[in-house]
Amino acid sequence: MKLLDGTGAELMQVGKLERDGSDLLIKGKIYGSMPMTARLTPQEARGLLKLLDARTALFLVSLLFRQGKA
Repeated sequence: MKLLDGTGAELMQVGKLERDGSDLLIKGKIYGSMPMTARLTPQEARGLLKLLDARTALFLVSLLFRQGKA
C-alpha cells in the first residue's frame, strides 16, 4: 500500500501491519528509502473515529470496491 501526497508523489510505502499487544504497528518506508515503524494505540484509533462523519465512513467502505485510475 502506498500513501500519496496531494500531487501524487509517494510519501510512504506500507509493507506490513502487525499487532504489538493492544497496539497496531505500521511498518514501511518513507520517501521510498527511510525505514519507519508507526504505532497506532487504541486511544488514537478512537480519536480517528471521532474525525469520521457518516458520509466519510460510507466513502471509506465504498473505496474498497472502487476501481483505480488506469
